[in-house]
Amino acid sequence: MTKYEEEIYHIITASAEHLAVEQIYDILKKKYPKVVMATVYNNVNKLWKARLIRKISVENMPDRYDRTVQHDHLVCQRCGRLRDIVFEDLTDSLHRQIGGEFLSYDLKVLYICPDCKKREKDHQ
Repeated sequence: MTKYEEEIYHIITASAEHLAVEQIYDILKKKYPKVVMATVYNNVNKLWKARLIRKISVENMPDRYDRTVQHDHLVCQRCGRLRDIVFEDLTDSLHRQIGGEFLSYDLKVLYICPDCKKREKDHQ
């Protein structure tokens, strides 16, 4: 792994947030001021293709990246905020239905987050 790959991997896996490439670039640039955006894109793609990180794609939003520990996501349809959620019973159910192990799954539950609900209520 190159120094950039290692640092990007650390940034993504240490973050409690779901970072877009631009956010990763901003963090990386503090440590490596000469890094360019293309380097970040290339290394994020390498890490994703190697299955070391997860890509989270949500329609009309930039892709975001996350650690590979199995979990699911709540996605606010208004602001795009992502929150982690775990449906352990779903994982067990998939194991039973498939009859064994599976590589992965990516479940995104769409909802309106409490902050957006409050803003909508305040504007009524």
